[in-house]
Amino acid sequence: MKKLSFKIYNHTDTLPNNWDTVAYRNVFLQKKYLEVLEKSAPVNMQCFYIAIYEDVELIGVSLAQYLDLNKLESFGERDKCFKTWIRNIIFRNFGSHTLFLGNNMITGQNGYTFSKEIDFEALSSILMESAREITQYFKHQNIKIHLVSFKDFYEDCAKELKKNSFSSLFEYSSQPNMVLYVAPLWQDRNDYINAFSKKYRDQYKRARKKCSEVQVKELTHEEIIEHETTLYDLYHYVAKNAPFNTFFLAKNHFSTLKNQCLDHFKLYGYLLEGKLVGFHTILLNDKVLETYFLGYDPQVQKENMLYLNMLYNMAEFGIENKFERIIFGRTALEIKSSIGAIPVTMSGFIYHNTRWINKYLDRFFKKLEPNIEWQRRHPFK
Repeated sequence: MKKLSFKIYNHTDTLPNNWDTVAYRNVFLQKKYLEVLEKSAPVNMQCFYIAIYEDVELIGVSLAQYLDLNKLESFGERDKCFKTWIRNIIFRNFGSHTLFLGNNMITGQNGYTFSKEIDFEALSSILMESAREITQYFKHQNIKIHLVSFKDFYEDCAKELKKNSFSSLFEYSSQPNMVLYVAPLWQDRNDYINAFSKKYRDQYKRARKKCSEVQVKELTHEEIIEHETTLYDLYHYVAKNAPFNTFFLAKNHFSTLKNQCLDHFKLYGYLLEGKLVGFHTILLNDKVLETYFLGYDPQVQKENMLYLNMLYNMAEFGIENKFERIIFGRTALEIKSSIGAIPVTMSGFIYHNTRWINKYLDRFFKKLEPNIEWQRRHPFK
């Protein structure tokens, strides 16, 4: 391989013309999605776009995100305990300026892509150098980057990165990514349901009956704008009750996403007696269906098993539209396993720019990581 170099951009309108030629397999690295981040990013986020060259040929693209946690309204309000309180204090004082190499808004290996083969030595080196350059950019603005994180690598990739420039970094693994692999024999939702054991077919029937009065409708761009405030309120309830947050979406995020990504982004509203009481969103990413953000009225969710029905709806969409797998992310692990998703371990790498903290980062991380106990379900025969 010839010598690699990179250039970092602050704005999507300055990206190379052939950016999408390299990023064509991953919607999360294509200009239309990156423009969404630029136009409707969380208030505490700034994005950087990294073009990677072999001599003068563009062969790779990558994404980095800076997060200022001082601007965050809440780290999450679900868990009320002393450990959470301590964790929040530490993050505000020692990790409030964080740089992610990758996309912190989604789960999965979506931080980079290449148009040709690249070895892990070159990959790890270029990611480390990019992080250092962005860190220097903020230093010139009198902002010290505390934490640098390279997020979401599958196990085989993480193993290879660890052999190279990532060897000195602390490797961490938080909650697994829940993935539903679509069986080749599943041609429609009936095949999927019939694959369940009796216990989980009964669960499916019960959930559908509970939600029989709720209408599910795909919203147009105009309807998303019309319901923008309600959509945000429903999303915000779920987001603030998560165990841990590093950002909150902008209020115009969904309408911007629909305007930019058109049929690659779908938002389904759940209406009860004509009132919007919930929604879920999906992104069509080549052969992968990515579940995105959702929201619901907590009272309606409890009485109508709204969340479980959303999971079934997303699974059935993926099956009937011939996706190979459906990415459900790393929350609500047990209920997602009950609809057939399995846990996939993903790793990240992290370092702190204060030497003494970096030395003990493994101890800090183990104490700060939210402890989530769950039981994996096995719904298929």
